[in-house]
Order: sequence, then C-alpha cells, then structure tokens
Amino acid sequence: MTAPATPIEGTPSVRERSLIALGKLPPFSPILNRLIASLANEDVSFAKIADLIEKDTVLAGNILKLVNSALYGLKGTVNSIRHAVSLLGLNKLRNAALSMSVTRMWNQVKTPPGWSTSNFNQHSVGVAILSDLLAQRMNTVYAEGAFAAGLFHDLGLMLVAIGLHEEYKQISLLCQQNNKWAPEYEVQVLGMSHAELSADALAQWNLPDEIQTAVRYHGTPELDPTPIEPGQVTLSRVLHAADAYVKGTGVFVTLFESPNENAKSALDQLGLGERLEIILKEFDGEFAALKSYF
Repeated sequence: MTAPATPIEGTPSVRERSLIALGKLPPFSPILNRLIASLANEDVSFAKIADLIEKDTVLAGNILKLVNSALYGLKGTVNSIRHAVSLLGLNKLRNAALSMSVTRMWNQVKTPPGWSTSNFNQHSVGVAILSDLLAQRMNTVYAEGAFAAGLFHDLGLMLVAIGLHEEYKQISLLCQQNNKWAPEYEVQVLGMSHAELSADALAQWNLPDEIQTAVRYHGTPELDPTPIEPGQVTLSRVLHAADAYVKGTGVFVTLFESPNENAKSALDQLGLGERLEIILKEFDGEFAALKSYF
C-alpha cells in the first residue's frame, strides 16, 4: 500500500483542510443551532425549540405533515408543534426536525461529479433511525446519542467530497478500479479514514464525547475503548450494525457499493432474537415516511 504523501511544511494537513471545509458549510439555521446545542446537553428550552420550529414555515409544515401521516395513525388532525410534542414526545420530534434541518443544509452544498446528496441524505437518516431503534431496545452505552451518531457518521465523506477535491478524485479512481469503496483507499490517500474525519468534525461542533467515539469507531467497533459492563454493547457496535444493514439494502452513499444479499447478518450478531423483526418493521415505516422529505 502506498503511503500518503507527507504535507509540505507550512501547508494545511488533510485534517485541517477538511475542518476548513466544515467551516464553509452553509450557516446553521436558528433551529439547527438549538438542536445541536441540545445534543451537547446544554441548557436548552424545548419550549423554545418548539417556538423556533413554528417560525420556520417549511420545517413546521413538514413536521406536521409527518405527524399526520399514516406512520403514526393518530385520530384527528395535529395542527400545532406543541400538540405534536405532547403526542410524540421530544425525542421523536427532535429527531425528525434534526433530520429535516441537516438534510436541507446538505442540499445547499456544491458537490463534485459522481456525488449524490440525495443518496447521502437517505443513507445518513436511515442509519440514524435504525441506530436509535436498536439502541433503545438494548443495553447500549449512551443510547440517547444513537440518532445523532447515525445522522453524522459519514460527515467526513461529505467533507472530503466538498473540500478535498483532488483526494476525492484519487479515492474514487481506486474504488472504480476495484469496484468497491473501502476504508483502506481512504487511508492510502488521506492518511486516515472518513470515520476519523467525521469524529474530528463533531468535536468542532462540541457534540458529546460518546457520540464522537461511536462515530470514530463505527467501522471498527472492536477497537472502541469504551468500557462496558456485562450485557452492554457500545454505541459504535450498534452504529456499525445499522450502517451495514442500510448499505446492504441498497441505500448507500457512493457509486462503488452494491446491495448485500445477507444484509441482516450484522444485526443478527446483536442477539436481539425475535425482537429484530419488530424493530425492522418499525424501521421500514419510519424510514419510508421520512425519506420523502429529502
């Protein structure tokens, strides 16, 4: 394997250039600022978040459309965000608002040929939904961070695509030659994986260390140093299984991947037994309802 090129002294490193790209993303909307702050366990008023959602006409309309969809099967019509909170709870509402706000931001980013923001959005949200459903039904370390970890686990890929054009071309060429996207190609060109870049970016956003760690090790959960008790699983392991399953069903980011006939194998290893079918049925409903918004 060819070693990554050594940066010339005084020039920004790959990590520095990727974080420069992070700074060039469209500015966060007021609601996204609040949602990110709430993930970092800052003192955030959810009543204030509801107020902000209501002031964002497009977001509020989409949230209410989602709440009134067949997914939730509610009797009567929900016509206010506060009513939606009382029916769904804050976490479900926050997850939906976070998905819609983040994907709307990604859609404003100029990306290179061969990159599909729609695929990126669908894969990220699919992994977020499934990670959350899995984490809530297992003894998972920091289960409350599962949705955000899933949503941002491939952020490093986006940063490479928008900020490291030559490196992205080199990786794409290697993938094209071998008809697959593999972490070793990232390391060969960048000197690190996209998972490491994702975690570094989330550190810049001040997301909790537990989310950063899960994202950093989502491709190699066996290396995750998070201490666990008997019967516990790390968040990175849950994230890894969700990522593998969603990719296996054909919802992936790059052009160099293909559906896996044994998409459930990573999930089977979690030991959920009969609960897994129930989780996947719930996932199918939630994902189908949300992905129409991006």
